[in-house]
Amino acid sequence: MTPLLFALEDGHPLLGPLCHGLGAEPGRLERRRFPDGESYLRLLGEVAGRPCLVLADLSRPDDKFLPLCFLCDTLRELGAARVGLVAPYLCYLRQDARFHPGEALSSHSFARLLSPRIDWLITVDPHLHRIHRLDEIYSVPNTVVHAAPLLADWLRGRPEPVLLVGPDAESEQWVAALAGASGRPHVVGEKVRRGDREVEVNLPDLGAYRSHGALILDDVIASGRTVLSCLRALRAQGMGPVDCAAVHGLFADDIEDELARAGLRRLLTGNGVAHPSNAIDLSPALLPAIRHWLAG
Repeated sequence: MTPLLFALEDGHPLLGPLCHGLGAEPGRLERRRFPDGESYLRLLGEVAGRPCLVLADLSRPDDKFLPLCFLCDTLRELGAARVGLVAPYLCYLRQDARFHPGEALSSHSFARLLSPRIDWLITVDPHLHRIHRLDEIYSVPNTVVHAAPLLADWLRGRPEPVLLVGPDAESEQWVAALAGASGRPHVVGEKVRRGDREVEVNLPDLGAYRSHGALILDDVIASGRTVLSCLRALRAQGMGPVDCAAVHGLFADDIEDELARAGLRRLLTGNGVAHPSNAIDLSPALLPAIRHWLAG
């Protein structure tokens, strides 16, 4: 039976490519806010007996989570055969430990709230720290897909020499894998974090790569301060031109103009979170995983 694909937000850039690749029908929703701010949601069309997918951009999730719950619950109540969640960016993975007494383990709480509402979960390069697998906190089957092959294909199409730059130790394994796949050299910086928006990135001597352009790579740009500090460190060593590619671009501080003023030539992000910088289509990585769960 033809699957239905519902997008939590209108105009999501992955809706068309996923519907086309899956032969899925776009699900129709009516959504609005009551005057007191509560959410109204209505499914338009029959879902009984049909496999249903929900495509959700979970950046800035606090305003989106209740509508997501209402949608998944309603699909189940009206007889959807299965309800799968495609969340290219998966939120609430940062607070996975108590660093100070009394802190909420929000990663665990969010997983417990979401898991009962879905049958399976697919995401792209989740920003894991002390949690190594989503199975540690999510109680539903899940698949993590990786954007590195898509970035490697893009890099192979660039004729000029490029140095891949990871801003911190967290990016090292990811950047090293991409360097190996694309045949490019790479370096990794050291990051000192002094607060949510105050970071300093230090890079090794780059004298051997002065003939190269630089590409800063990260899985997620949140505030953008890490990328900005890495960019300034590259420019201080005379590197240029400098581009930046990230799987997920959140841009919490609207930092794009500041990055351009600091010398960033080009900014590229995956289209899991809608943004003008979207240049990497994640659907080729998502489609095989979705087909697997639809066939199961």
